[in-house]
Amino acid sequence: MSIPFWCIFIAALLIYLAKIPVARAMSADGGYDNSHPRAQQARLNGLGARALAAHLNSIEIFPLFAAGVLMAHTTEVFGWWVDLLAILFIVSRVLYLLFYWRDLAWQRSLVFCIGLFCCLLLMLSPAIRWLLVTL
Repeated sequence: MSIPFWCIFIAALLIYLAKIPVARAMSADGGYDNSHPRAQQARLNGLGARALAAHLNSIEIFPLFAAGVLMAHTTEVFGWWVDLLAILFIVSRVLYLLFYWRDLAWQRSLVFCIGLFCCLLLMLSPAIRWLLVTL
């Protein structure tokens, strides 16, 4: 399996790792309400609320990353560039979670933008390769 495909797997795992602090906060709030978890999550504040937001953002960004990797793969754009972008995305997502949990707002926004930029570059990699070959 290629590095970018491993990164898709890791990004999927990060979605569920991001849920751990949410579950802990819910448990601390009178126990995990498995009958109405969304209502309980809506009442979270502090770290619990930030962890929930980080978890939801991880779900939102995942399709963009997976699409970018698959676009690069199906158009046979391989090599160090795609590997680098995929690894950089994973690093940015790990930092994003840590920064969100610690309430470091500008740092979180910065690494979010880096991760988003990686996704967009992965999606554009076939066009970038075409430009480099034709010039």
